[in-house]
Amino acid sequence: MEVQETRVQTDRVLTIPNILSMARLVGVPVFLWLILWPEFGGPNCDLWALLVLAASGISDYLDGKLARRWNQISSLGRILDPAADRLYILSTLVGLTWREILPLWLTATLLARELLLLVMVWVLDRHGYAPPQVNFLGKAATFNLMYAFPLLLLSDGSGWVSSLAAIFGWAFAGWGTALYWWAGILYVVQVRRLIRVDAATTG
Repeated sequence: MEVQETRVQTDRVLTIPNILSMARLVGVPVFLWLILWPEFGGPNCDLWALLVLAASGISDYLDGKLARRWNQISSLGRILDPAADRLYILSTLVGLTWREILPLWLTATLLARELLLLVMVWVLDRHGYAPPQVNFLGKAATFNLMYAFPLLLLSDGSGWVSSLAAIFGWAFAGWGTALYWWAGILYVVQVRRLIRVDAATTG
């Protein structure tokens, strides 16, 4: 994450990037329902859950790229895009942990980082700063996790495909978690610098 302002280029709500982000948000409860349905006596819908997750990853890439290319960066888009990222990560953590595919310690590690970010956003808000934009490091962490989760879901089976998915899934999970915390620590450092400058200016 990075504390920076991205110039808003439009106040329109119904832009293509925003519609893509809205569709991703609609997909969150659908994905969670698909992944947890077997736990409540329903059929295994892991393939459909993987397709929803893959579509989310594609739209995540497209909405930012199209917003910049078509000059459609908006205030709403700056909220929808990171919100969709975090909700997908949260829903995946809940689903995979419930099904005992993810260990509780990994879920707690990722949730602790989200809690840290929420505290920093609250600190920024108290000092009159807007929520930060996602930078390359934060996006890289999210992409690693979004690759890791479907692979780990695919590993919940038998055969060489599941074994291979487990190897690559845990590799992406490890890198994603490390990058997630790295981005979070850099964000804390940047927030501290802003607060110090703010205190020096007002003092």
